[in-house]
Amino acid sequence: MSGMNPGMDMATLSALAEPNRIKIVELLRDGPLTVGEIAEQLGLRQPQASKHLKVLSDNGIVDMKAEANRRIYKLRPEPFQALDSWVKSFQRVMEERFDNLEDYLRELQNKENT
Repeated sequence: MSGMNPGMDMATLSALAEPNRIKIVELLRDGPLTVGEIAEQLGLRQPQASKHLKVLSDNGIVDMKAEANRRIYKLRPEPFQALDSWVKSFQRVMEERFDNLEDYLRELQNKENT
């Protein structure tokens, strides 16, 4: 069993580990936005918002589409699918551990009752 799923990239996690970038991702969850809209909703200056969007873009988390003189950003699904399957791999492990614990407790009870 490998430590990480293919596609699950630590760069994704580190790019998301900054509060403003998490907020940007949460805003974009509801649909595409321009840099100006993102900056306004987060109370950031536009250059700050652009800097965060560049990190998200460089790490494959957002796509940018230029329309006239506006840059419109939207989330890419792939990093979130990878993150989801990575998290689910822990759920499987935890469920197995709970099953093993139940078996163990049942065994203890049986020993006490004999």
